[in-house]
Amino acid sequence: MNRRDFLAGLCLCCLSGAADALPFRRDEGAGWMNPCKSGLPDQLRKHPLVEAAWSGLNPRLVWDVHTHLLGDGASGSGCWISPKMQSIFYPQQFLQRQFFENGGCVDGNRGDHGNRGNRSGQGNVEGGLDEAYLGRLAHLIDEFPIGAGAMLFAFDHTYTEAGRKDLPRAAFHVPNAHAISIAKRFPGRFRAVASIHPYRLDAVAELKLAAANGVVAIKWLPSAMGIDPASPRCDAFYEALAALKIPLISHAGQERAVKGAHQQHFGNPLKLRRALDHGVRVVVAHCASMGEDRDLDRGRNGKYVESFELFARLMADSRYEKNLNADISAMPQMNRARYLVKIIERPEWHGRLLNGSDYPLPGVIPLFSVDLFVEKGWLAKGDATVLKQIREYNPLLFDFVLKRSVRVGGKKLSDRIFETAEFFKPIEV
Repeated sequence: MNRRDFLAGLCLCCLSGAADALPFRRDEGAGWMNPCKSGLPDQLRKHPLVEAAWSGLNPRLVWDVHTHLLGDGASGSGCWISPKMQSIFYPQQFLQRQFFENGGCVDGNRGDHGNRGNRSGQGNVEGGLDEAYLGRLAHLIDEFPIGAGAMLFAFDHTYTEAGRKDLPRAAFHVPNAHAISIAKRFPGRFRAVASIHPYRLDAVAELKLAAANGVVAIKWLPSAMGIDPASPRCDAFYEALAALKIPLISHAGQERAVKGAHQQHFGNPLKLRRALDHGVRVVVAHCASMGEDRDLDRGRNGKYVESFELFARLMADSRYEKNLNADISAMPQMNRARYLVKIIERPEWHGRLLNGSDYPLPGVIPLFSVDLFVEKGWLAKGDATVLKQIREYNPLLFDFVLKRSVRVGGKKLSDRIFETAEFFKPIEV
């Protein structure tokens, strides 16, 4: 048994025993770990399934709106990973990090990633995890048509209610400057999404600085970052967001991939009403398609209902038709796939939905089951074979082609969900 197979078994045994474990499955013919192959073969790049996925779309408008950055700061980026995610004494967080790094093809010796390291897919990489991760990501996006790209997420620290940095409860950190610098290095392929905790004493000033540097949105993960979106502490930040017309991409529903502050109730979709009422354009990440939250419309002790049901309630509210949107990132995952079907069956929502991948998660092989889609009748078996092959080379393309190929009762995800660029425009300040 090699190191990767051993690590995969250890990860899965540990994660399967956790109360908030992510579901997993190994598809027929697939392994547990990302093989990290490089250089998509022409027979896959030009396959009719891939060509059909691009049919009807303008690639210059196709931008992945939910792509994560990872780093360890070795390049001087300022990226940081919590010691808990690097210690076997915190096994769930440690092993989750192992899977995420494998998803991004930066596991193993960070100084020498072989064909997984740089933009060309060959050679050694200096700069540790920062540059290895970026090199692989840039290589993947270069296999998309010219003009297509991805929006890269920074990730702010956790803060206390008093506005002080709270490192013991933080998961990781990706500075805004790191995301901005990458977008400037690769302007045709990447755009920057800043992350600013609203409790920071300099939150509004940091927002204005980010806007001046061309960021196209702000990203929050409330449960991990310790942000209550319904708190009055957010009001000044919301006012500034609305004035600058910068969208807020905020996770909603249960969060299992990143622990951090671990305040799940902050992910309640109804808490985003405060931002909406301030006129902020809100993008609900994943359509709140996992877990349960209290129905706060029935009081502080309202019964628990599916988070997706609360999201649907917001979508049905005529007050928010113009400023409430959502992304469909991670929704082909095993634990979210049934909600992807519900999205397909709601074409009246499609004009308010945006495609994203939640990369590197599409590279975490056992979280996505193509075989499940075939069993449910949502995907042709022949298409599944091609998708499995694409996944070994390019998880980003796999996620895109899978979503474009899914059919439910003859219905599919609308083209406009994938042409996202017009929604995000850099703000000149």
